[in-house]
Amino acid sequence: MAEKKQGNAELSLISSGTVVEGSVKTEGNVRIDGKLVGDVVAKANAAVGISGVVEGTVQAKNISLAGKVHGTVTATEKLILESKSVIHGDIRAALLVVDEGAIFDGECSMTSPPTPGRATGQRE
Repeated sequence: MAEKKQGNAELSLISSGTVVEGSVKTEGNVRIDGKLVGDVVAKANAAVGISGVVEGTVQAKNISLAGKVHGTVTATEKLILESKSVIHGDIRAALLVVDEGAIFDGECSMTSPPTPGRATGQRE
């Protein structure tokens, strides 16, 4: 796994042809173009490239999926399912963008992140 600087956040990369078994946690960004058997937790953004496969959960602020995920996907802000993406599992996101051709098999829950100064569960 290589690490590159991008702006203020680091990028952790699992390249095509690489298989990783175990969890990946990062304070920065992560991109998966290989195969990961385990969970991904990124404080910033996560991307699964067209050749990427994740067998486990994916959690990040913003997530862009072009590859395959078998597990729960949770984006605290935005989740983008690109046209070749395949998800078998539940998704949770505040904002959801689904390109034509994306395949999704599971349940979807869209919730807004809590607004500062507003109690949870209150309605406008």
